[in-house]
Parts: sequence; C-alpha cells; structure tokens
Amino acid sequence: MSKALSLGSAWRRSTRCESGHCVEVARQDRGVAMRNSTVPDLHLRLSAEAWDAFVADLRAGRFDRC
Repeated sequence: MSKALSLGSAWRRSTRCESGHCVEVARQDRGVAMRNSTVPDLHLRLSAEAWDAFVADLRAGRFDRC
C-alpha cells in the first residue's frame, strides 16, 4: 500500500450508505482507489480509464440484479 493511502487519502463514501458496510473511493494522481469500509487496509487501484468504464457500466445497469 502506498504511503499516501495509508496516511489518509480523502476517502469518500456514498451518501446512500447507511449500514457502515460501504464501498469507499479516493482519487489518486493517475486514477482511483476503491476499498471496503470494513476492511480499510486493502484496496483496489484503477486507472482513470478503467474507473470511467466502471462508472459507465454502473450507470448503464450492467451490475443490476434481476
């Protein structure tokens, strides 16, 4: 894990998160990091392009359950 993330990047959580078990995101120089709020020591880094594609798929409903 990079020092920037371990020292308190600006992690953001959805305003729709009410349970405390949420996905958090933090902007980085070349992309975005994501983590589970209940396991903050682990995170996934995405390039800006991968993040944009992920968000587009979310908005298109590609991850919605039937």
